[in-house]
Amino acid sequence: VKRLIGRRFSDEIVQEDIKLWPFRVVAGRQDRPMIVVQYKGEEKQFSAEEISSMVLAKMKETAEVYLEATVKHAVITVHATIDAGTIAGLNVMSIINEPTAAAIAYGLDKMPSGDGSRTVLIFDLSGGTMDVSLLNIDPGVDIDMALFDVKAIAGDTHLGGADFDNEMVKHFLREFIRKHKKMDVRSNPRALRRLRAACERAKRLLPSTSQTSIDIDSFHDGIDFYATMTRCRFEELNKGLFGRCVEAVEKCLRDAAVDKSSIDDVVLVGGSTRIPKVQSMLRDFFGGGKELCRGINPDEAVAHGAAIKAAALRSGAGRQKMRELMLVDVTPLSLGVETTGGAMTVLIPRNTTVPAKKERLFSTCSDNQDSVLVRVYEGERASTRDNYLLGKFELAGIAPAPRAAPRIVVTFDVDENGVLNVSAEDKTTGQKKEITISSDRGLLSKEEIDRMVLEAEGYKAEMKEAGAKRQRAA
Repeated sequence: VKRLIGRRFSDEIVQEDIKLWPFRVVAGRQDRPMIVVQYKGEEKQFSAEEISSMVLAKMKETAEVYLEATVKHAVITVHATIDAGTIAGLNVMSIINEPTAAAIAYGLDKMPSGDGSRTVLIFDLSGGTMDVSLLNIDPGVDIDMALFDVKAIAGDTHLGGADFDNEMVKHFLREFIRKHKKMDVRSNPRALRRLRAACERAKRLLPSTSQTSIDIDSFHDGIDFYATMTRCRFEELNKGLFGRCVEAVEKCLRDAAVDKSSIDDVVLVGGSTRIPKVQSMLRDFFGGGKELCRGINPDEAVAHGAAIKAAALRSGAGRQKMRELMLVDVTPLSLGVETTGGAMTVLIPRNTTVPAKKERLFSTCSDNQDSVLVRVYEGERASTRDNYLLGKFELAGIAPAPRAAPRIVVTFDVDENGVLNVSAEDKTTGQKKEITISSDRGLLSKEEIDRMVLEAEGYKAEMKEAGAKRQRAA
């Protein structure tokens, strides 16, 4: 579901994904993808943020039961959004990147404080995304501070465990269709759901065995399905995906201008790093029989680091004082504006250390133009249509003049928290307009969030009542 966050229903990637998902996704308001579910005999539609909020609400409830206390605050990691946290009834103190959270867990729990600074590459391959971060970590820069200096970030928002599953699903669908002519299973959601679950189980077994089987009774139209999957075949099916993993590591090193021989530690994060091919591929890439750091649980590393960050934010004020975490971060993607012909003009390139500020002079493209529309984008493509629109505003009141005569200064200013302030000023008239874009902002309006909060409370009350009825019946 997190693959839908920040995307439009009409996005090509979304359209490809939904072909293999065992649930329906439809277009909502403003082309937002909405997940269709049946609830109490009625069809309901939920945004990706709402589904994420349900997961966060369940985690909040689990924590409250364990701690026997009310949980009000949280640090959450990208790719969740502040909207999801708000809908779940949480005060989101901070949102941090998953690899940075994992680096905190590794740096504070696994690196001796007297070892000095080390260059660490975090390779995070989870269920839906892959992130690579290169950091200089000094867990004991002084007695009260640990330093995490991010040098570069790379990754692929569309590469993870689900994609390895997809390749197996497509392989077995082809095999079934080949054996049983003209029987297309893709229109059978239940069959797809069962096949995907079987493929995921097979993927989890293959690290410890060379071969496993897929066995589904009455798979489609009363026909049973049985097949085998070897580790070699799995690696062949996913050869392209493994190649993309290496490309992301190379890109991260290139952006940081660091040679792979300078990396002290390679830390594996995310359940998909258990795949033997991923590990052997990274060992081969770094050479010399490089040992991969697996001292932290790959499934828990991100949550572990987020918990440490939360503790640091809440330390003092009657709580145990802990070392301050000094995070020096970078912009994960380039930031720019749209110019003539829909071109992306970059003001702040990706992997720029924040805070950062950049100005650029622009002008009008037609005679006597009295306003300009400033569209702010994030991304690496040459055309803005392939990048993400962050926001837009209009600068009006430009004095009449021939094209290219007005002097309009556009300023991008990113603070240490990733908050972007964009302004445009006409130097002739002094007219100025600006917009502020937070790195943790969601895409929902305040009215939508308020409505979702109320609905979430209603669902929670209904589930509590249903649980009480079950207990009385027992």
